[in-house]
Amino acid sequence: MVSVRFSSALNTITRTRSASFDMGNATVKILLHRLVHEYGEELEKCLLHNGQVQRFVNVYVNGEDIRHLSGLDTEINDADEVSILPAISGG
Repeated sequence: MVSVRFSSALNTITRTRSASFDMGNATVKILLHRLVHEYGEELEKCLLHNGQVQRFVNVYVNGEDIRHLSGLDTEINDADEVSILPAISGG
């Protein structure tokens, strides 16, 4: 199962810090669509814009930023860990 870790900033939407999904061989894009189906449109608004990951959202597969891999086409399998971390600013 793919392990997904959410930052605390997403906790109000997901109500959890981690979840596992049986994805087989898939891509980050397919996983994100699954997460939107699971957690709703509000999560989609936080993560995606015009079908792409928002520039202030960092997605990591096994600790590697997908921007340095194949982006949304980065392949994932059941042994992988995906972390989703929206940037938070404050003062």
